[in-house]
Amino acid sequence: MHDQLSETTSALLVDGKGILAMDESTPTCNKRFKSLGIPQNEEMRRAYREMIITTPGLGQSISGAILFDETLRESSSSGESFVKLLIEQGIVPGIKVDKGTVPLAGHDGETVTEGLDGLRQRLSEYAQLGAKFAKWRAVIAIDDDLPTAGAVEANAHALARYAALCQEVGLVPIVEPEVLMHGHHSILRCGEVTEMVQREVFVQLNRQQVTLETMILKPNMVAPALDYEAQTSDAAIADATVQCLMRTVPAAVAGIAFLSGGQDPEHATARLAEMNARYKTTAPWPLTFSFGRAIQRPALECWLGEKANVPAARALLLERAEANAKARCANTQHEVAKI
Repeated sequence: MHDQLSETTSALLVDGKGILAMDESTPTCNKRFKSLGIPQNEEMRRAYREMIITTPGLGQSISGAILFDETLRESSSSGESFVKLLIEQGIVPGIKVDKGTVPLAGHDGETVTEGLDGLRQRLSEYAQLGAKFAKWRAVIAIDDDLPTAGAVEANAHALARYAALCQEVGLVPIVEPEVLMHGHHSILRCGEVTEMVQREVFVQLNRQQVTLETMILKPNMVAPALDYEAQTSDAAIADATVQCLMRTVPAAVAGIAFLSGGQDPEHATARLAEMNARYKTTAPWPLTFSFGRAIQRPALECWLGEKANVPAARALLLERAEANAKARCANTQHEVAKI
């Protein structure tokens, strides 16, 4: 089992590639479709995901793809399973397994992620369907008074229980404690909260005996809120993010795959490039990406549900994937400037 987990982890973290998050839930996907005037039905969701999965050359920049339950079970218009098509591209198929957030009792404004009930059985089924890794997202609200210690502990405990169950059945867990970018907080406040959250996550992972060498952390970048009045340079965000990781993440962890968290695609890419330019040779783990909207958004806005737009949408998808793959490899300021 350990050899299987190690093989998957190495494939996901291979240099020059990153992970594509295309695991939007049905309500989230429908919401994005609605905003662009795209019909909100299963066939349109399937067609959109087929367009992504069958983009020629995607596997040159993408090592793994996180799918939603619906997508993992679907096939292309020619009858080939999406899992098979991903593998043919050299892309490792993965699956989002949490069931979303609900209000946390006794904690106004805070949530906890559900999905532990029956998870062992679901993970076994997903493995049989071809998934090699999984993802669970915890959502941490932030302001002057939040998060509370109770909310952080509840979410960290759930992440650790999930990760242990994944490794039990041979799936590599991606552990995603996301401190939200929504609000008005400064980069300093984001750093304080992110450090608090990650410390608790690793306390809980150790208590649940999760093997750090075969898990991937998917954290937020340390940045000011999207609505904060004074924005910060990409270089400062890169420094704050990696310094926070250095204080909280054990060197044994296999890798760091950042979420984009609602950042503009260009900003997310530039910040990843800055991190690699400054720390690629000194950080104890690879610094890669697990972006969703930061890769998909330009393609979705071009596609609009029209077959005639597929070639142009695929070109935009490849452009964003390739830009992030280059950011992953950047190790000089000259290379950052070219991205």
